Amino acid sequence: MNTWCRSLLPSSPRARFGRCSIGPDVASVTEDEVEQVRALVAAIPVGQVTTYGDLAAAVGLSSPRIVGWIMRTDSADLPWHRVISASGRPAAHLAGRQLERLLGEGVPVRDGKVVLRECRWDVPGR
Repeated sequence: MNTWCRSLLPSSPRARFGRCSIGPDVASVTEDEVEQVRALVAAIPVGQVTTYGDLAAAVGLSSPRIVGWIMRTDSADLPWHRVISASGRPAAHLAGRQLERLLGEGVPVRDGKVVLRECRWDVPGR
């Protein structure tokens, strides 16, 4: 088992053979996939955003939910606020902080939604 999985799931029977299971409704994710998502998030330019789905497609993950899980567990040192849902709406529990940061970077926001067509980052590999 890799150390990243062990650190997140120290007693989980699902953390085996170098892969981590992230729940019954979401597929497994490797340490390499986590690092690919992290690298892409770190590369999002100021003033632009991308979606969970865009990142999932670029890395070859089966679901945007996997990116969401990675962001929840391993993104404190990343520009997490630049990743949003495909609807342009931030997560309800982060909306205030996220929109404030995005507005401060010049991201267009209307009626509480990011205007994706004006600031969507073209994710490499997508």
